[in-house]
Amino acid sequence: MAASNGSSTSAQARLILLLLLAPAIVWLVGLIVLPHVDLAVLSLRERVAPRQYAPSFAQYRTFFEEPLYWHTFVRTATMSIVATAITLLLAFPIAWTIAKLVKGRTKSLLLVLCLIPFWVSETVRTLGWMILLRESGVLPALLVKLGITDTPVELLYRDATILVALVYTSMLFMVVPLISALESLDDSLIEAAYDLGGNGPSILWQIVIPHAAPGILAGCIVVFMLTLGNYLTPTLLGGKNSLWFTEQIYTQFITRFNWEQGAAFGFLLLGLSTAIVWAGLKITGQKFGEVMSKT
Repeated sequence: MAASNGSSTSAQARLILLLLLAPAIVWLVGLIVLPHVDLAVLSLRERVAPRQYAPSFAQYRTFFEEPLYWHTFVRTATMSIVATAITLLLAFPIAWTIAKLVKGRTKSLLLVLCLIPFWVSETVRTLGWMILLRESGVLPALLVKLGITDTPVELLYRDATILVALVYTSMLFMVVPLISALESLDDSLIEAAYDLGGNGPSILWQIVIPHAAPGILAGCIVVFMLTLGNYLTPTLLGGKNSLWFTEQIYTQFITRFNWEQGAAFGFLLLGLSTAIVWAGLKITGQKFGEVMSKT
């Protein structure tokens, strides 16, 4: 009788768990798995006649045979890595200050300051950068007024401008995992290191960074993926010559109505992000589950 009650309770617990997970499973399958399966099918076919298709790798061959496509692909990957590195360098001291140096209201204030840019949409933030940096904008006028330049300078449509905006957009997603990792670092370890003759750089490299490695990698993964897949910021701030790969994907889908080629480009971008994340995990010796628990 007791065994029967126990199995009934276990079955009820599994049923409740399944019901709780059902929305997440439906969302995962409906919005992630099925669209990717459909994109995979699209990318592996070629239009041979109106409404007639044949299996083919022609879309992938086009990517490697056209220099513009793979040049844009490499450029996007390189600038995304650079933006991620800059974001990490800027976010680490901010996260250290919030996690270890300030308390109470000051800590809350700094967190709010990190959140403020995300109170408005990415479109509004990007348009704000355009108003600030365009030739008739605020910053060029200020440079002229200070005598730094004789005439207003066009600060848009430059790689540096794109990088600044990408770092600005991604900063919060690097700061939060770093704070989570650094808050768990025992202050007594740092005090003991100083007592044993350690200095700032050695403590940073031997204690702080190894302890914060999961948070560092989690932040880098999130920021890299967001930067790699960003469309609005590079397109608006870089202009027609931004050469960002997501713009190529948009062009294939929306402008040329070549969904097969757009699907192939999308899978190439997915493969790139997966490869770099895998390489980061291998180099640092971290596990994906442990890293994502820091986000």
